Amino acid sequence: MAAAAGDDAGMDAVQKRLMFEDECILVDEQDNVVGHESKYNCHLMEKIESENLLHRAFSVFLFNSKYELLLQQRSATKVTFPLVWTNTCCSHPLYRESELIQEDCLGVRNAAQRKLLDELGIPAEDVPVDQFTPLVGCSTRHHLTGNGGSMSVMDYLLFIVRDVKLQPNPDEVADVKYVNREELKELIRKSDAGEDGLKLSPWFRLVVDNFLMGWWDHVEKGTLSEAVDMKTIHKLKD
Repeated sequence: MAAAAGDDAGMDAVQKRLMFEDECILVDEQDNVVGHESKYNCHLMEKIESENLLHRAFSVFLFNSKYELLLQQRSATKVTFPLVWTNTCCSHPLYRESELIQEDCLGVRNAAQRKLLDELGIPAEDVPVDQFTPLVGCSTRHHLTGNGGSMSVMDYLLFIVRDVKLQPNPDEVADVKYVNREELKELIRKSDAGEDGLKLSPWFRLVVDNFLMGWWDHVEKGTLSEAVDMKTIHKLKD
């Protein structure tokens, strides 16, 4: 959409509600909780820079039993990165008891289960929280959200291998597709070449460039636990 992140006048009603009612978890550079702020304010460049806002987020990578990765194209009404292709689900744990639980990243897992239902219609029983494998935490900042906004996040990367039922929510998702490695490489080539107007989210591209193909090997071998490193916070840059 054309409206800047600092101007709510052009927001879709659903997105406006989410931007102003959802309270994100503010953290420091070591991922310690320091407060909370609206999703709207967490994506304002001036507030991020003046107050050094960093909020917790997660990125889900869901593979089916054929080890194909589920991608989504964000809806045209999204305030940040509309119509951009990305990994299965990207969002934020909220400042609520169930999503603040630190032990075993349970709060983030709970949030991932909630958003997979909200965005893709995946029932909770298809994605049990104990089936998510948190691999690493990443600190990233992106200034170009497709409409002049920004975001600075502490991103948990969650992997899960499940066959699921899908019923995408059109307020959140424009399209979905499963891809194998070669198909993903072709999407990357098209994005780099500017073909078909195809764009990939910057955080997805960072994960692809830094981790994904090696982790895909672990997905296929059933050895994801060997890739887990939740003690290191990786600082990734576009």
